[in-house]
Order: sequence, then structure tokens, then C-alpha cells
Amino acid sequence: MIVDGNRAADRAIELVLAYYSAFNRGDWEGMLARLDPDVAHDINQGARENGKVAFAAFLARMNRCYREQLRDIVVMANQEGTRVAAEYVVHGEYLANDTGLPPAHGQKYVLPGGAFFDVEDGAITRITNYYNLEDWIAQVSA
Repeated sequence: MIVDGNRAADRAIELVLAYYSAFNRGDWEGMLARLDPDVAHDINQGARENGKVAFAAFLARMNRCYREQLRDIVVMANQEGTRVAAEYVVHGEYLANDTGLPPAHGQKYVLPGGAFFDVEDGAITRITNYYNLEDWIAQVSA
């Protein structure tokens, strides 16, 4: 049964756009405010982490190692507003060595990426991120 489907989809899209707007401002608290306390975070080509505390630690590592802006963001949702997909282009700079990755020395990169979200009761309950790690490594290794 679909209840108020179009508005639910619009609200879910607005939630994800607000999450990405906070990301682009470097507003980590703004990002965290949009997450369910038990959010599941599927890291690109990595393990799943659970909860806001783990996500905050992830953001701290990202902030230390990378400076990124997402551009050309496109977001779509199912009619119920429970599943959302986003596609974007990452414009970044590799600032500090990240574990298991090539050495950092300010390399710039441009990389398409995407994410999938679950949304429940106005909060993001799952984030699954994807980008082509081999493409990123090639760009920062050149």
C-alpha cells in the first residue's frame, strides 16, 4: 500500500540532498543529524560499520585524509521514500596517507561515484557508497 507516495519520495530526496549539502560544507554534525542512531554504513570495497559513533570516526578519517566536494548530484527515490539512490562526481584532493593506499602529497582527482540509502521515519538508516577504487588509485599514483 502506498500512502502519500509522491510526498514521501520528495521528503527522502530532500533528506539525502541535505546530507550531501552538509558534506559539501564540511558540516559533519549536520550529516550525523540526518542519520538513524543505528545507521549501517557499507564502505566502498570494505566492511559494514554500524552506528553514528562509527560513522563519526569514518568522517574524522576522511576529513584528515581528503578534501572533497560532490558535484552534479542526482538523487532519485522510490515512491514510498524508503529507498534512495544518488550519483555524483567527486572532486577531491588527497591530503594525508590513508591506510593501505598510495602515499598522499596533495594529488587531485575527479571520480564518479554513487550511493544507496534506506530511509525510515525521516532518518537515513543505511548508506552504501561506491566508486571505482582502481580509477582513484591510478589518478593519485600518476
